Amino acid sequence: SQPVMVEITFLGTGCMQPTKTRNHAGVLLSYKKENILFDCGEGIQRQMRIAGVKPAKITRLCITHWHGDHVFGIPGLLSTMGADRMSQEEDEERILHIYGPKGSKVYLTNLFKSFAAKDIIPYEVHEVVSGKAYEGEDFFLEVQKLEHSVTCIGYSFREKDKLRIDVAKAKKLGLEGPILGKLQQGQDVTVKGKKIKAKDVTYATLGKKISYVTDTVPCKGADLLAKDADLLICEGTHLDEIREKTEKSRHMTVRQAALIASENNVQKLVITHISQRYKEPSEMIEEARTYFDNSVVAEDFMKIKV
Repeated sequence: SQPVMVEITFLGTGCMQPTKTRNHAGVLLSYKKENILFDCGEGIQRQMRIAGVKPAKITRLCITHWHGDHVFGIPGLLSTMGADRMSQEEDEERILHIYGPKGSKVYLTNLFKSFAAKDIIPYEVHEVVSGKAYEGEDFFLEVQKLEHSVTCIGYSFREKDKLRIDVAKAKKLGLEGPILGKLQQGQDVTVKGKKIKAKDVTYATLGKKISYVTDTVPCKGADLLAKDADLLICEGTHLDEIREKTEKSRHMTVRQAALIASENNVQKLVITHISQRYKEPSEMIEEARTYFDNSVVAEDFMKIKV
């Protein structure tokens, strides 16, 4: 069986204020039946429509912190998801799982008190400090603490390692059908009185690691999330020439993001959360590639397959 691709869709790549070309923060990760949204800035639904993403298909929402540019899209998104569910377009039983730092339950409750909320999709909030936020059959979500002006966390999507059948060896031994399934699960089998060890006819493929690190200064949590990532999506709010201003607001420069990537064996870096002061990404690309060659600057609606 072929490895499953992970698709990333950038719904918003801007900073505190949206621009004509960059919306507030939002990154969608699609894998099998999962559609995991990282942050939910204002206007996210409109971005989804343009990108061809159905709001009803979102399975998990991962919030890094509760600054407005990362959460103002939540009431609208959850209203639409609820309305879709009411119109029976979608599975009636489904609830939306929301992950966020400590305090998320109170923030969310207050958010829905601030307007005449109606038809909100049922949701469950999981407050996470660090460690595994969720574990399923094929992947888990890992969280680390980041350092910003408010409580903030970053996320890693970690696909589990898989055993695959060495087709040539299996063929040679005349193995087929359900026996292959058992071997792929790491179980030894006996065929015609002969014991066959799983390790002799399988090989391991490493699961993918995709990390989302934003609104932080360089810190241990950022390094842990970046370590050995196939894809690191990381904020680079400013160029390094104004790093004092960046540090004051507890953000990261493009150079700092690129150094995190180069020091932690990252395969590919995507810079996001870009200040409205930069109209052209060329300077940012240049600064990033000076320190880490395989860098790109995110644009709204950009898609990446991993």
